[in-house]
Amino acid sequence: MFGDLIRRLTAPEPAPLPELDAQLSLAALLVRIAKSDGHYDERELARIDKILAEHHGLNPVEAAKLRAQAERLEHEAPDTVRFTRAIKDAVPYEDREAVIEALWAVVLADGVRDHEEDALMRMTTNLLGVNDRDSALARQRVEARG
Repeated sequence: MFGDLIRRLTAPEPAPLPELDAQLSLAALLVRIAKSDGHYDERELARIDKILAEHHGLNPVEAAKLRAQAERLEHEAPDTVRFTRAIKDAVPYEDREAVIEALWAVVLADGVRDHEEDALMRMTTNLLGVNDRDSALARQRVEARG
């Protein structure tokens, strides 16, 4: 089902993604970061659904469906390095910066910053081409919202 999208993401010269593919790919990153600590719980699911609804103007059912598709894509997607590098090449910086903020929101959803999550955040931020300062500012915005 996701084979074509994965092939496009991992092509030597990925083209910009159509909006729906970009939404799905970036949602899969949210799922991957949520799963990185070995605990994928209701708070993280709810946070992902809320982020998807807010960022893409979806109702709760549509957001949950997008998350379910993203869970399947995340399972089939290549390793995080190739996946994020491909997204970097296909998604504008401003959108990647917003993704980092959303990723921080998922990491902080359960109130615990786990070592695995922190390591994956550092790697993902770097691979998406978002600088450390912008990532730190994104985390601070999420923490300020509580």
